[in-house]
Amino acid sequence: MDFAGTYQSEFVSFMLKGFLLTLEVAAISIVLSFAVAILIAILRYMKIPVLSQALFLWVEAIRNLPLLLIIVFMYFGLEPFQISLTPKVAVIWALVIFESAMISEIVRSGLNSIDKGQTEAARSSGLTYVQTMRYILLPQALRRMIPPTVSQFISLLKDTSLATVIALPELLHSTSIVYAQHVSYVFPAILFAAFLYFAVNYPLSLVARRLEKRLST
Repeated sequence: MDFAGTYQSEFVSFMLKGFLLTLEVAAISIVLSFAVAILIAILRYMKIPVLSQALFLWVEAIRNLPLLLIIVFMYFGLEPFQISLTPKVAVIWALVIFESAMISEIVRSGLNSIDKGQTEAARSSGLTYVQTMRYILLPQALRRMIPPTVSQFISLLKDTSLATVIALPELLHSTSIVYAQHVSYVFPAILFAAFLYFAVNYPLSLVARRLEKRLST
């Protein structure tokens, strides 16, 4: 194990560059997937004929597919339709599609946990359905779903490592290039990558755990 050789500045900066790309892809995917998830959850909660059933089928289909398959499809499977995405865009789209389906179930559960009487009381006081959703239901549902949502975001960040199959130069891909230089670099390089993932995910896990405790009291 050659720690000195692996941790030379050139390799470290190379892996850190990959880590920054990992964070960028994760951040964009989190924002977009959360927005799409809320939209899907609200539309399903409203029980609009046909649309709600279509969204149910979409969510169930996506939730039962491996994320890796969706990533590969977004990068290679759209070429017959004359659509060519860069690895970065393909991974972001794949993560948004997959995670929005997962998170929409969390949001929908949060909405369903609100007492129906609150909706009736809000409507009888003159609020429209949109106002009821915006000012009464969503704030309470969002508060209740914070812990599982944070856990899902942590999973999303770790799932960015799957992008290595389409050669996105994220952290794991950069790490593999470094340890491919010499067999003695394998352990130190993987250890460094593990440390970077842990440094981001562990604080988020603590936040999720603390929120879960606070909201359960």
